[in-house]
Amino acid sequence: MSDWRRELSNATVEAARGAIAGIALETPLVPSSYLSAHAGTEILLKLELAQPIGAFKIRGAANAIAALPDDCPGVTCCSTGNHGRGVAYAAKARGMRAAVCMSELVPQAKVDGIRALGAEVRIIGRSQDEAAEESRRLVEQEGLAEIPPFDDPLVIAGQGTIGLELMEARPGLETLLIPLSGGGLAAGIALAAKAVKPAVRVIGISMDRGAAMYESLAAGRNVSVEEVPSLADSLGGGLGAENRLTLDMCRDLLDDAILVTEEEIYRAMQTLYYEDRIVCEGGSAVGAAALIAGKLPRLAGPAAMIVTGRNLDMSVHHDIMAGRSVRLGDLTLEGRPYHA
Repeated sequence: MSDWRRELSNATVEAARGAIAGIALETPLVPSSYLSAHAGTEILLKLELAQPIGAFKIRGAANAIAALPDDCPGVTCCSTGNHGRGVAYAAKARGMRAAVCMSELVPQAKVDGIRALGAEVRIIGRSQDEAAEESRRLVEQEGLAEIPPFDDPLVIAGQGTIGLELMEARPGLETLLIPLSGGGLAAGIALAAKAVKPAVRVIGISMDRGAAMYESLAAGRNVSVEEVPSLADSLGGGLGAENRLTLDMCRDLLDDAILVTEEEIYRAMQTLYYEDRIVCEGGSAVGAAALIAGKLPRLAGPAAMIVTGRNLDMSVHHDIMAGRSVRLGDLTLEGRPYHA
């Protein structure tokens, strides 16, 4: 038996659902007429961007913080943005201090959003690994409790509550399309969904620049990748040098992993906006990107995609919706007006 099975089960996900009630919401599952017609089968959108912080990360953060003792002096984390918002929100609900450590690559809109929730923000280096070092220092020197962004049983169980909601809302689902970064979301959803319906296919989707989990799954070991600017910035970051849960869980539970290009993400953000009136981050649009680009295996029945994350630089979103070019570090995405 793999180590992760000693710490995580459907029972731990069920317990998380009770722990996060009142902080995280049970989000809507709605059909997309456009994507359904494109796929030839019903496509449903799990709108995690309806959470109070605009992303699913509130679930795992709330579950982990709920387990802390009342005399805990505060919490810390490293984040590419949305986890920090989740930690800040859940800590504020418990009246706790929160310190969020991020790299220079995190968009300013996400930094500002975390500060607005009352958390301390520390910008450290140009990678999530460097930000993680500062978070560990706060644990060692100031006694704060660290809330990992993904490689933690309580965080994974919190994210897994999405899987419970999906399978209860639509037991006939055949495929789940999940943004794939450090693996906490994909692992948690796959664990919960497959406990209900073992045959459900779970596919993780990443951008093709700096996809640490995808590269690690392909290599069969933890692989370090260079972090670069991306429309899917929320999917950036490594797995952590001592990853002990999510890599093994994704290896054991995911049926496939797929990469999409920045151009395909750009197109998907336009599609979700113009066809479904959804404003979302690039990392939130990767499921739609894979579907529109024809990169998915044939969908034999209803499928759901997790649409999570609306904490983006709106000036960039405006440029994409207007079909203007977007600069991502050394890469320029040529503008392309939207046409269905």
